[in-house]
Amino acid sequence: MEYRALSKFNIQTSLLGYGCMRFPTRSDGEIDEEKAERLLDRAIAAGVNYIDTAYPYHGGKSEPFVGKVLKKQDRSKLFLATKLPCWEVHSVEDAERIFQRQLERLQTDYIDFYLLHALSRDRWQEMRRLGIVEFCESLQKAGKIRYFGFSFHDEYSAFEEILTARDWDFCQIQFNYMDTEDQAGLKGYTLACDRGIPVVVMEPVKGGALANLSDDITARLRAARPSASTASWAMRFVGTLPGVKVILSGMTTSEQLEDNLHTFSDFEPLYAQESALIAQIAEIMKQRVHNGCTGCRYCMPCPAGVDIPRNFQIWNRFGVYGNRAGAASEWAGVPEAAKAAQCVKCGKCEAACPQKLEIRRDLAALQAELDSLRA
Repeated sequence: MEYRALSKFNIQTSLLGYGCMRFPTRSDGEIDEEKAERLLDRAIAAGVNYIDTAYPYHGGKSEPFVGKVLKKQDRSKLFLATKLPCWEVHSVEDAERIFQRQLERLQTDYIDFYLLHALSRDRWQEMRRLGIVEFCESLQKAGKIRYFGFSFHDEYSAFEEILTARDWDFCQIQFNYMDTEDQAGLKGYTLACDRGIPVVVMEPVKGGALANLSDDITARLRAARPSASTASWAMRFVGTLPGVKVILSGMTTSEQLEDNLHTFSDFEPLYAQESALIAQIAEIMKQRVHNGCTGCRYCMPCPAGVDIPRNFQIWNRFGVYGNRAGAASEWAGVPEAAKAAQCVKCGKCEAACPQKLEIRRDLAALQAELDSLRA
């Protein structure tokens, strides 16, 4: 297993971390505890020592399950991460109540890595106003949390504001070879490194999108490394960055786990020619976006009930990744009343669109293309 040193704290974390938001589930939606426990046990036995959960994962069931499984492990050899759900915090009393419940769920008296969950600029400012940062600092002084950080979902300027506001122990960002300019992005990673702040990465495979690529892209990757999975390329891209100390993967199946263990047990950073190949592939896929919808929702509400941004999101994702099964599943999940076919071509959306998209034309095109995936 590849390990990365957090020299400031004199610890080493496994580069592969287990993300506990995508455990296998039963038909009723509950965690399949037997399967999930086998996965966690196997990962830990193989050297994974960073276990990441959160208060809301699996409808609140992830923390209690993780606590039960880790109870039989040597806790001193593991790093447990969980997160304060900032959207549920309206006072220090709320934060204290939730934290105490997390300790009970996890059957522990301390958390190694504690994060303010999913910070945006507005949420960060609210946490500061309420005194939640000081509350977490008091937990750290009391030894109830060891390292204090945050996870992030917003634009780069907000990340810069948050990262530079105090001396964080670590930060967690979304990063992969398709998202280098989104959210914190490569600029955010660089800023964290410049400030000596360790980086934990989530969504390295972009929710699975980079594990299921179109046939032509997959063929290019296999030509370069015949036995390597498409997911392993995404993992190696992120792991090539030395400031990344943990890469989280929500492993649902034993196949996913074993593939990741293979990648990280004898880890190889991308070679120069491989980095160039990934850059070329990312550019090719970005050019396959059908239109420039940014999801700003200026076009909404649609008088006919069409969820225009959602329609375009599915269509554009299919154009980029070519995942027919995934797109068909997403399209089936859109209510008929919200699909493009309901468009009455009034043109109100186009008048409001900052990108000046030909929305009526594109809605007709996407309805035909996505409907064809059922065939």
